Amino acid sequence: MLGIARRKVGLGVFSATILEQALQRALTAGSVLPKKYSTTAKEQMTVREALNTALDEEMSADPKVFLMGEEVGEYQGAYKISKGLLEKYGPDRVLDTPITEAGFAGIGVGAAYYGLRPVVEFMTFNFSMQAIDHLINSAAKSNYMSAGQISVPIVFRGPNGAAAGVGAQHSQCFAAWYAHVPGLKVLTPYSAEDARGLLKAAIRDPDPVVFLENELLYGESFPVSAEVFDSSFCLPIGKAKIEREGKHVTITAYSKMVGYALQAAEILSKEGISAEVINLRSIRPLDRDAINASVRKTNRLVTVEEGFPQHGVGAEICMSVIEESFEYLDAPVERIAGADVPMPYAANLERMAVPQVDDIVRAAKRACYRSVPMAAAA
Repeated sequence: MLGIARRKVGLGVFSATILEQALQRALTAGSVLPKKYSTTAKEQMTVREALNTALDEEMSADPKVFLMGEEVGEYQGAYKISKGLLEKYGPDRVLDTPITEAGFAGIGVGAAYYGLRPVVEFMTFNFSMQAIDHLINSAAKSNYMSAGQISVPIVFRGPNGAAAGVGAQHSQCFAAWYAHVPGLKVLTPYSAEDARGLLKAAIRDPDPVVFLENELLYGESFPVSAEVFDSSFCLPIGKAKIEREGKHVTITAYSKMVGYALQAAEILSKEGISAEVINLRSIRPLDRDAINASVRKTNRLVTVEEGFPQHGVGAEICMSVIEESFEYLDAPVERIAGADVPMPYAANLERMAVPQVDDIVRAAKRACYRSVPMAAAA
């Protein structure tokens, strides 16, 4: 890997000397105590703050952790997730790269082979397609192909899914894409608690993790408990969270769609329908136990996702319920997903291509036999 780096990447501004020094320093340095955060200073935290503090604390606690990507240093991140990290940790551990996803993703995988814990930022996960060979054929498969001799503790993170007015090439959801691959773990945080606890878990994990954030959630504030502010706070990978308990219908969602599902549940409650909302948090591994336990209680299921419907996350959830809890269902499963078309640029068409709160409400009513079926209405 260093041999490749010595030849320098792209425009030549990413010197192998910096990476080589970082490798040597990290492998010989001792751990540093993580920064403590006040549990009384604030009760709200934005997703941006959650990600920033999680990175800060993990870099402070483990000198093997470093961040690399486009504009993560001098510019402090395209979305300011890495604000202050270059000043605190220096260019050895916060590395600005050229615009070459295949190049820096490959270097990151090589560094993970070497024993470091890289956090590779894609400015948008749409750009990860430039580097997908490194994610799938190098990162995901190396542990298996080496009979467990090679670990690849690397995190690939960045915004995923639809934003606003960025067109078809910058609006795709990659949850189902990467969840299809054995060897990868795929996490999809919704709240500040999710973002902070899951990113810490991802960085500490011995396997490659695809960490799918949402651009529109970065500035959203969420109430957090004192526990979340603690530097030792971490969430388990593969465990969903019941955001709202209910008894009439189960609604599963991830990332931004969790907020939509909660809004839909509030509307439904005013009409006498008690909806249970499950925040999946982890797409691979998927918490099938939590999903099926909820369906066995409510006897109905609505899945919600931004991605394309065919071969999607919702399809996998539906299959899991059919296989494990079919006899508990009192209604056909309802699946809400993005439109099966490239994302339109026009704002009115874009809104029609992405699930809305009303779509979830109508689906839940159909599952509870509170509305006219779509076929009859047509």
